[in-house]
Amino acid sequence: MIGLTGATGFLGTSLLKNLDGKFIKAFGRSIPTTLDDGDFYGGSINKETNFSHFLKGINVCIHCAARTHVMHDKSLNPLEDFREVNTCGTLNLANQAAKAGVKRFIFISSIKVNGESTELHHPFCSSDTYIPRDPYGLSKYEAEVGLKKISKETGMEVVIIRPPLVYGPGVKANFFSMMNLMSKGLPLPLGGITKNQRSLVYIENLVDLIITCIDHPKAANKTFLVSDDHDVSTTELLSTIASKLKVPNRLIPLPSSWLNFMAKLVGKSDVAQRLCGSLQVDIEETKSTLDWKPPFTFDEGIQLTAKAYLNKNLK
Repeated sequence: MIGLTGATGFLGTSLLKNLDGKFIKAFGRSIPTTLDDGDFYGGSINKETNFSHFLKGINVCIHCAARTHVMHDKSLNPLEDFREVNTCGTLNLANQAAKAGVKRFIFISSIKVNGESTELHHPFCSSDTYIPRDPYGLSKYEAEVGLKKISKETGMEVVIIRPPLVYGPGVKANFFSMMNLMSKGLPLPLGGITKNQRSLVYIENLVDLIITCIDHPKAANKTFLVSDDHDVSTTELLSTIASKLKVPNRLIPLPSSWLNFMAKLVGKSDVAQRLCGSLQVDIEETKSTLDWKPPFTFDEGIQLTAKAYLNKNLK
């Protein structure tokens, strides 16, 4: 029996679809449309939550639920709010899971545990040591530390997965905004960002890795990075999106140094960093340890994402 948190989220929905036919119990705030009432347990996730009914009979718990990172967070104390769910809620669930006899706990963390950016061609590795300053990344880091302690004390196997930006059909936030912009065929001064490299992961590639980790003997107590195994510059990403949306590519080749300068003038250096900077992950250890490779290429992932966007927005 598999327990899944965050089953109605972007990742959880895809996981639930791919786990069809297996014994699943879900925990969250709303019941997934594909799940029977008897297999759903409602509630919020924090340090006070009682998970006993949900965890009964569970062999593997996949913990996707989280307070997610958002731009322009309005919280008065974002670190404590992130900790309440991502750290305290996760460790409460894990402690109860260990006591309930759960064999393996799969935690969906974040590449922000490694940091915000990389030097070009110096990708993050799972063995890197770093303490994040970003509140969201720090809350995930503290959860990872606590999970390893619980594993050592109880014997429950812990698997940690740190994805970078996840995209796919139904994606929202920044990736959706990029697709919206490109779909209009408007001139954009982003054609000169050709020297950076960023790792992304198509949602079905992430789901495939998670499912691999459910029972793979070599996954126990390991931390894995994941991507499409194909890094792209910002210009290549946007050009590929335009191609798959079948719209004119009107990217103006403005030098990235100019973008950084103008962004600094208007107090948007963080936005420029995400556009012009690099964030690469090394998944060689993931591939060799699990004998795994992403089932979808980057090109296929963008194609399927664009197709879903067109089907939804051109009706």
